[in-house]
Amino acid sequence: MSPLPFDPLLVAIGAPLALALLIALGLPKRWSVRLSYGAFAVPLLMALHVWWHYAAAKPEYGYRFLTQYSTGLDALGITLKLGLNGISLPLFVMAGIVGFAAGLYAIQSQAERLKIYLMLLLIMQGGLMGVFASVDVFFLYFFHELALIPTFILIGVWGGRDRTYAAMKVTIYLTLGAMVSLLGLIALYAGSQVNSFDLIALKEHLARFPLPEALQQNLFGLLLLGLGVLVSLWPLHTWAPLGYGAAPSANAMLHAGVLKKFGLYTLIQVVVPLLPAGPAVGFTIPTLLIPDILLPAAWESGIPTNLGWILALLAGGGNVLIIGLVTIAQRDLKQMLGYSSVMHMGYAFLGIAAGGVIGLGGVVLLMVAHGLSVALLFLLATCVHHRTQTFALDEMGGLAPKTPVLAAFFVAATFASIGLPGFANFWGELAIFVALWNFSPLVTAVAVAGVVLSAIYGLRAAARIFFGPPTDRMAELAQRQPPVDLRWPEKLPALVLLAALFFLGFWPKAISTPVHDELTVPARVAAPSSPSR
Repeated sequence: MSPLPFDPLLVAIGAPLALALLIALGLPKRWSVRLSYGAFAVPLLMALHVWWHYAAAKPEYGYRFLTQYSTGLDALGITLKLGLNGISLPLFVMAGIVGFAAGLYAIQSQAERLKIYLMLLLIMQGGLMGVFASVDVFFLYFFHELALIPTFILIGVWGGRDRTYAAMKVTIYLTLGAMVSLLGLIALYAGSQVNSFDLIALKEHLARFPLPEALQQNLFGLLLLGLGVLVSLWPLHTWAPLGYGAAPSANAMLHAGVLKKFGLYTLIQVVVPLLPAGPAVGFTIPTLLIPDILLPAAWESGIPTNLGWILALLAGGGNVLIIGLVTIAQRDLKQMLGYSSVMHMGYAFLGIAAGGVIGLGGVVLLMVAHGLSVALLFLLATCVHHRTQTFALDEMGGLAPKTPVLAAFFVAATFASIGLPGFANFWGELAIFVALWNFSPLVTAVAVAGVVLSAIYGLRAAARIFFGPPTDRMAELAQRQPPVDLRWPEKLPALVLLAALFFLGFWPKAISTPVHDELTVPARVAAPSSPSR
């Protein structure tokens, strides 16, 4: 339990949602803006509190700060059970940090209809904290949907170029992905015959009575399809670059940085533990269209494979190589960051395909690091746009002498995204590469090649924006409106994100220790019983 006289997880979820409700009921704009500072700060403070006290807190069935609240649907096995384990803790903290930075930036953005803009972001923030604090699978999904709905509105109303088309495409893709995921979770609930969505009860029961391997494979494939759409697994990725390119900055920070991790988190926290045989069950792919002369004799009846290898091929060949090359071809800064985010999700899927403590642990580390770095890059991209009035890389140049602080932040964020030692991303990528080597040296080589692609497009963008010669357009703009360096309302959220990247880069044990402890603990067989409120 927490030393606080209240449940810090419930407060982290409830504070932003409560202010969003007050705004919807007519809270004046002045108070809406002022109280938003606190509503975005409270989840961060609660996250830092539970992080600080996590090691000392008493574990209950693998979770700390475990509390259960009645919902009136207990007969259906639906209860609001909140708690953190070694996998959810780092992501809960990351959600608090990114949400605080996005909130600070949104408040000073002076967006049109600022009250409604902040209300939607607060709903997103409350939902994000609920995703990683939920022990009940139903509420895990519910909070994701709560955070997802504002994304469609924010892109459609406050978005940039092609916002209507982008909002429509994002809505269609993510709604279909969410529906397929829901179908898989319901099938898992029904197949387990536990009559509960409680993740503790599901893990305990399925550890004793696992589902048949064929059913595990089918459920794993269904959930991988739905969650893969939400995470932008190639070739179901096309919504992401378009959506992030059109989304307002704070929305892009929250979605690309945090909400997009829901699919990966659900795979690691729910799907892999409950369906351990799913990725490994073997099957054959028909070879009707391939001449027999091109096939080994043993493959004439079909190519043997499994879902783990298919995931590795899609993530390595699609997300890392193909999308990496597409990212290099981009000439729009925000589109480049959108494709870059899709590419880096390939590393996370490769870690899941490799499996094991190192592979899955590396995915958690990379999710946290990527969430911080991509949020920082989207923030800085908008800062660049405010000074150049464009996202076109070919129209920029020579900003570094006039905006040295902005240049330093952008270069540091680029180094972090590439995976340079000293930043949090390095440890996640290194762990995934180590796990991949045992899975397949060839796939490892593909993943390492992705680092080279990241360096090419990242460093080229930094060079063009800040260190290349000013274009004629920039020279003319500088005469009319000389660019100024980052102001404190922009520096502060950027400093929060960069400090977190540096801290975890130099002290990765702060999150790797609880992750390792959780992944190495054998399945628990005690029936769950937690206090109710």
